[in-house]
Amino acid sequence: MDQRAVAIAIPFFIVLIGIEIWVAWKRRLPVYRLSDTLTDLSCGIGQQALTVLIQGGLFWLYSFVSTRFGLVSFEVSDPISWIVSFLGVEIGYYWWHRLSHEVNLLWATHIVHHQSEDYNLAVALRQALFTGITQLPFYVPVALLGIPLPVFALTVAATTLYQFWIHTQLIDRLGPLEAVLNTPSHHRVHHAINPQYLDKNYGATLIIWDRLFGTFRPQKEPPVYGITEPFRSFNPIWANLHYFRDLWRLCRSAQTVGEKVAVWFKPPAWRPAGIPIKPLADVTLDSFQKYESPPIHTGLWAYLMAQLGVLTTATFGLLLAQNELNGYQQIALVTVMLWTTGTVSGLQEKKRWALRAEWLRLVAITGFAAAWLPGMGVILTTALCLMQAGWVTWAASRKVIAQ
Repeated sequence: MDQRAVAIAIPFFIVLIGIEIWVAWKRRLPVYRLSDTLTDLSCGIGQQALTVLIQGGLFWLYSFVSTRFGLVSFEVSDPISWIVSFLGVEIGYYWWHRLSHEVNLLWATHIVHHQSEDYNLAVALRQALFTGITQLPFYVPVALLGIPLPVFALTVAATTLYQFWIHTQLIDRLGPLEAVLNTPSHHRVHHAINPQYLDKNYGATLIIWDRLFGTFRPQKEPPVYGITEPFRSFNPIWANLHYFRDLWRLCRSAQTVGEKVAVWFKPPAWRPAGIPIKPLADVTLDSFQKYESPPIHTGLWAYLMAQLGVLTTATFGLLLAQNELNGYQQIALVTVMLWTTGTVSGLQEKKRWALRAEWLRLVAITGFAAAWLPGMGVILTTALCLMQAGWVTWAASRKVIAQ
């Protein structure tokens, strides 16, 4: 999707999340947990940062198919091209989303978006690192129709941004709109792990595809959110890798070559011969226990929130100024951003490796600044890193951070 649209939307995301937090607080609803929200935002930051490195290749592939094999030569100014693009993206998204729940290899990436045991606007930003790669094949028909790249990119951006607001518990049913549009009520069902809600409501903007293809389910019972085998971590890097680990272990335990291959393409509930299928738990809001990070010092929370603020600012700048950076600078900045999301989670969960990782991160930032920033930029960056290193050292000595 067009990352400029995401950059422009970032301030609005922050404001709307703030409003939702305030409204939930006024209503005394436990909608947000700081630990989970940090991970949600870190996942989104990581996904957008990595997309900077791969988006050019994805756009080139789309353009190649569209210009070389497009059946019709649509113009950007032609209203028909926008209508065709919208319908094509909607259908492509539905089938990508549905197969991302029904095929293990695709679920291994999409699972990130469903790991949160909360449901709020921050969860909308919790996206997998490799989403763009897995989505593109489902948009090949749009390219074959001859839809120009700018039309396609803006259509994907629009449908993606639409889905932000439906990640909320604070909006009830919307009357007649429920028949056509994907609404907060419909999408709450999609994120639920209640057995009756599993694998339902895949649509992006429209819910008509679910009604047409038999995957629609209205909300009745209160949803319980998360994944059927809970993800017991707040690490955004591990969030993108853990299910691949699980599939590899399952592959090794399979007895035949056919089953070893099938592991990657069967539904998540499938198991090779001799391995029992785990029954689904009949979860309720009263019985479900959410994963919590260990209690941490208020000062550490402040430090982590400051890092999140820097990450958000860096993401905004990277998305707007990516064309001003050379490839090495992009890779360095994206690496540091991903590294930061990992250390933030490690410090939050009191992991022993997190302290060394944080010191190394500060050294790396200082080195990159010395290589690419002008004199005053180096001085300011070094000073900030020294201040942070001093605080981390003090916090470690007071056992605020695990050693």
